[in-house]
Amino acid sequence: QVQLVESGGGLVQAGGSLRLSCAASGMIFSMNTEAWYRQTPGKQRELVAIISSDGTTNYPDSVKGRFTISRDNAKNTVYLQMNSLKPEDTAVYYCNTAYLSRTYWGQGTQVTVSS
Repeated sequence: QVQLVESGGGLVQAGGSLRLSCAASGMIFSMNTEAWYRQTPGKQRELVAIISSDGTTNYPDSVKGRFTISRDNAKNTVYLQMNSLKPEDTAVYYCNTAYLSRTYWGQGTQVTVSS
């Protein structure tokens, strides 16, 4: 059974930094694409970062240059380093992967950026 467990959320002032972690189990992690999404009440979940098995990354313009996704295949963990945080980055952040034709989500971790 695939499991994704996020950690690292919290409250931070605008301009600050946080690092989120997502520990994966139950799959061949190194061969998978991993992603981070975020969601605020009343809005659709949006992609904020994605990393392929070969380390290629991609970001939407809203976070490009501020967020960095990385992976440690030895620890089956994907990270999201978030710098220069803005109040509009406040959301629940979710780890995501697809494995054997199924999509999996973590439980989410709250990130709150105060102005």
